[in-house]
Amino acid sequence: MTAKSHERFKHTRRYLIVGVLTAAPLWVTWLVFDFLFSQLSKMGIPWVVALARALRGPAPGVADVLLQPLFQSFLGVVFTVLVFYLLGWLATQVIGQRIIDWMERLVQSIPLVAAIYGGTKRFLAAVKEKPAGVQRVVLINFPSEQMKAVGFVTRVIRDEATGEELAAVYVPTSPNPTSGYIEIVPISQVVSTDWTMDEAMSFVMTGGATSPEQIRFRNPPAADLAALRPQPPAAGRSPD
Repeated sequence: MTAKSHERFKHTRRYLIVGVLTAAPLWVTWLVFDFLFSQLSKMGIPWVVALARALRGPAPGVADVLLQPLFQSFLGVVFTVLVFYLLGWLATQVIGQRIIDWMERLVQSIPLVAAIYGGTKRFLAAVKEKPAGVQRVVLINFPSEQMKAVGFVTRVIRDEATGEELAAVYVPTSPNPTSGYIEIVPISQVVSTDWTMDEAMSFVMTGGATSPEQIRFRNPPAADLAALRPQPPAAGRSPD
């Protein structure tokens, strides 16, 4: 390969890499929205088909329009979003809460379905409510003591033998945070952060590209923690 050909190859490779890195955020965004649109559409299409069949007699022209693939997918998304909205409104009403409670009891009477539904509901409730005494977004030693991983505290429990407080921490994987690991870590080894859930999720999904300039990697030593606590005033001296 001549020097000129080698130089041309280097430029071609460089432009390809820059092009891929430039298009990657748009591509990932498109994949996410395409996935959401497809799932919402699949949930609503049966309702659109049922509506088209009901209108076949009185309005065949409208029924034909409803059965067109593009319009069918779009209307399926609209139907699904509308159902979610109505479900949310119903859940805030007394009669709606009773209906939902009855449906939950029905679902929980099915063995395998009950395990999946109950586990999902408890996980979402744990993520929604901040655990007492500890920050939601933390750093833990994972997969070794020399490394840290971003995690979400879902619950605080106690060691039955020693009474030590332990944190159940969900460690998401990058770039897909829906899969991950559950670690049980002593509270003393958990490094709290001031990140919000959105900031932590962005950090995970971008592979750390959106991290802040500075983070706290370790907890201060016990002596430093004691020095940071406010000291009581000396005897015979009034506080300032």
